[in-house]
Amino acid sequence: MDLQIALILGQDGVTNGAIYALLALSILLVFTVTRVLLIPLGEFVSFGALTMAAVQSGTPNSIVWLVAGLAVVEAALDLRVRLRSPSRRGIPLSMVLKVAYAFALVVLMYQLPLADLPMAAQVLLTLAVVVPLGPQMYRLFFQPIANAPSLVLLIVSIAVHVAMVGVGLLLFGPSGAQTKPFSEAGFELGPLMINSQSLWVIAMSLALIIILYQFFERTIYGKALRATAINRVGSQLMGISPVFAGRASFLLASFIGTLSGVMVAPITTIYFDSGFIISLKGFVGAIIGGLASYPLAAVGAVLVGLLEAFSSFWASTYKEVIVFTLIIPFLLWRSLTSRHVEEEE
Repeated sequence: MDLQIALILGQDGVTNGAIYALLALSILLVFTVTRVLLIPLGEFVSFGALTMAAVQSGTPNSIVWLVAGLAVVEAALDLRVRLRSPSRRGIPLSMVLKVAYAFALVVLMYQLPLADLPMAAQVLLTLAVVVPLGPQMYRLFFQPIANAPSLVLLIVSIAVHVAMVGVGLLLFGPSGAQTKPFSEAGFELGPLMINSQSLWVIAMSLALIIILYQFFERTIYGKALRATAINRVGSQLMGISPVFAGRASFLLASFIGTLSGVMVAPITTIYFDSGFIISLKGFVGAIIGGLASYPLAAVGAVLVGLLEAFSSFWASTYKEVIVFTLIIPFLLWRSLTSRHVEEEE
């Protein structure tokens, strides 16, 4: 290995690490707010990448029918709960808007000249289609069991992941896809040729982390989510709705996962089940942060990306083993330094 190869591997590692950092922050956010370990996060990565590829090819994808169908089921469940409550009658405007939005996406997907849209419009359409699946997932599968033990939430999360992988195969097929890069320019920095797509990924990841920081520090909704993450019962007593906190955390996680899929799709071929292994590396970063520290999780995710890049050069056959073995010493250290507390029933 010479300096040029080391710089190339470092560039790949930082680029991948930026994606893993976003996913690690998403896993951490959802876990601290809802106690749900979001195993299906990787499906948002896959769905985002494959939906973007379908839009760029000009082919309408039936994922919009999935969003519309789940919106109808969600509205039916909410209406059933509302009709059973003696103090609340009628159909709220928000319920109508959700269903109308879902079917508006169906019309847009089949009527717009998808392949002729500007790149920014294609990204926005992809986000508009895939991101609503996050709050829908929380409402249908996790909200009814929000107070269940963590083990039950984990089992349901795994079941949702398995179901979403099957849905991905049904919607997108077994073939992989790779999207057009945001920019095809390259820049020379000494002996290193920097890919502009890598710069896009790093810049957008940093911008998103800064925006999230400002959101949690400056806005009332961000502070409400922070309060829920610190003390769920206390925040509920102060009037913060746990339902709102859960839906908001899943909304942010689905947005970050979908955007990550859009950013990584020009770099590598994505299949219907590729997102799981990508999010799993973000989970390693979250474990390094102890499922509690956002800065440590981000740093750990970048470390995972660098280790993966250099492992692919020294021992490409065992690179996945090396990356996931990294979790063992951190788990041992956490186990030896943390006081064990039994979960209350």
